[in-house]
Amino acid sequence: MKGNKKRKLSLEKKIGLWGIIFVIPSIVLFSVFSFYPIAYAFVVSLYKKELLSLEAPKFIGLRNYIRLLQSESFWNSVVATLKFSVGTFIPMVVFSLLLATFILGRKRFQKLFQMMYYSPAIMQSAVAALVWLIIFDPRSIANQFMNFILRTRGVDYKWLVNENMLILSTIIVYFWKYIGYFTVLFLAGLASIPKEINEAARIDGASRFQNFIYITLPLLKPTTTLVSITAMIQCLRTFSTQYLFVQAGASIKPIEVITLNIYNTAIRDRNIGRASAMSVLLFLVIMILTVIQLKISRSEETYY
Repeated sequence: MKGNKKRKLSLEKKIGLWGIIFVIPSIVLFSVFSFYPIAYAFVVSLYKKELLSLEAPKFIGLRNYIRLLQSESFWNSVVATLKFSVGTFIPMVVFSLLLATFILGRKRFQKLFQMMYYSPAIMQSAVAALVWLIIFDPRSIANQFMNFILRTRGVDYKWLVNENMLILSTIIVYFWKYIGYFTVLFLAGLASIPKEINEAARIDGASRFQNFIYITLPLLKPTTTLVSITAMIQCLRTFSTQYLFVQAGASIKPIEVITLNIYNTAIRDRNIGRASAMSVLLFLVIMILTVIQLKISRSEETYY
């Protein structure tokens, strides 16, 4: 008996050792390309450092953070990021869930619908922005579609000129690109729910709406948490669409999100220290929101 226990322990140690060996390359790569840049950005944020400057960085402590909190440009980028994130995040989560429910309820062409909705997610963000720049051209189909819907003729809705329309146009691009990706995630979550539960509810007389509200949604909580966290991070990290719209001549102020402000501060103003401070603040906000969402999701465990 003692010999068997020793063999089991030695076998478990070998398995654990090999597990560590296989994980080490991933840990090293993740440390080099993720942990180190984060730590380095925090260190640089405490210095006055200019891009391509021969002068040695000067330690200034938290002065970069204080100046950011006093900067009108920084608070404008915070407001722009909030407008974009709220305008994109909520509709994206809601409509991706509705689309997933619709697709799963189809007896035919499920794979076709999945492919159609997911295909924009494969496209590069820069390419997607360029495609929509053509669509939002005054002579293109965006104005024609709006004129058809609103029964107007020859009206230019100024997608890239009017402040509200410019914000809406960036939201539309991001929504179109990522709605299929989150729909596929919800489809995987819906498919994991045992069919017996829904069938039992129908036998008890529950309608489709009651089944969805009181059974499907609670059981879908882990997937909803995953989608919410991923969508929130994607919205806060948006950059390509706003950058290309500005390069095409759109006004920068309404869509100067934090990431675009970081880019302009580092490349245009050559202030690496202040740009690093903004990056650290953005990282902390994402971490705090992620922890809050995880705690909310774990407060009510889902079992089936």
